[in-house]
Amino acid sequence: MQNKEIVIFMPSIESGGVEKNLFIISNYLCENFKKVSIVTADKNRIISKNKKILVYGPSSNFLIPKNRIFKIIISLIYLLFKILFSKKFLILSFQSNIFAIIVSTIFNFKIIIRANSSPTIWAKNKFKKNIFTFFFRKADAIIVNSYDLQKEFRKKFKLKSYCIYNPLDRQKILINSKKKNYESFFDNCKNVLKIVNIGRLTDQKNQIIILKALANLKDKLSFRFIIMGSGNLKKNLQNYIDQKNLNENIKIINFKKNPFPLLKSADLFILSSKYEGLPNVLLEALVLKKPIISSNCPTGPREILEGGKYGLLFKNDNKSDLQNKIIEFSNNKKNITKKF
Repeated sequence: MQNKEIVIFMPSIESGGVEKNLFIISNYLCENFKKVSIVTADKNRIISKNKKILVYGPSSNFLIPKNRIFKIIISLIYLLFKILFSKKFLILSFQSNIFAIIVSTIFNFKIIIRANSSPTIWAKNKFKKNIFTFFFRKADAIIVNSYDLQKEFRKKFKLKSYCIYNPLDRQKILINSKKKNYESFFDNCKNVLKIVNIGRLTDQKNQIIILKALANLKDKLSFRFIIMGSGNLKKNLQNYIDQKNLNENIKIINFKKNPFPLLKSADLFILSSKYEGLPNVLLEALVLKKPIISSNCPTGPREILEGGKYGLLFKNDNKSDLQNKIIEFSNNKKNITKKF
């Protein structure tokens, strides 16, 4: 493969697991391909020291759209220019797979698509299911990031896929976790349960359910909770914290390049997502031997935690069950922590 080029199509680069996967995978591909390119509308978010990786997209912040649809359109334009003025290359699509498949089919380019979230959400009705099935059949290969997701693809689309787990740099996580933690919200918190959630502030990540559960436990439990993330629901979440007078207990902070010192300082990590593929942050919490409470959402958490062996699972989007799991952990903190 050393004489071939691969182009990664990823219109929007958001902080979190997908971004980390992009950087690890692109660096790995440099060892197997002569040339690696990334097509994205978020060019300025990519800081790569690898000179083999070329990035195509708008350079000016003024030209970078906020809307995801516009990011897709801009990225497709750059992909078309790349196709028209380059020799044949392989396309690896991380996002907006249908659009990438249409372009690759028109110009007869080979394409591998990567699916990283459960189709039970984005293909839940018959019309959407048929649309995705029609286009996915035109891909040369489909990669998924968990075996549960592979089962869903087989069941929903009757399509073959290859399971490749998300890459994880265990040594780097451990080294970075030892660096100074600049967040002081957990300082001087003796006999207080320190809880962390890391993720985009979106409906999918569902942090509101943690806030509602903790609001009900405020008089029963001493806790401090940090949400690390950014997204379109930040204002809504902060308004809820204000309304429930939880500012002394709960704080929202922006994504940090190195979240691991904060994660290491926590007593408990909670994942509240409504759906996933294979959540990186659960794997990272396990590397740091952090106790976990996770939603039993499709797909990933049950597979990672082996059905509850390595963490507590609560019913998806069920506030009462989450409350019970937090109380269960608080009452058995020493015994549960020993398992890690």
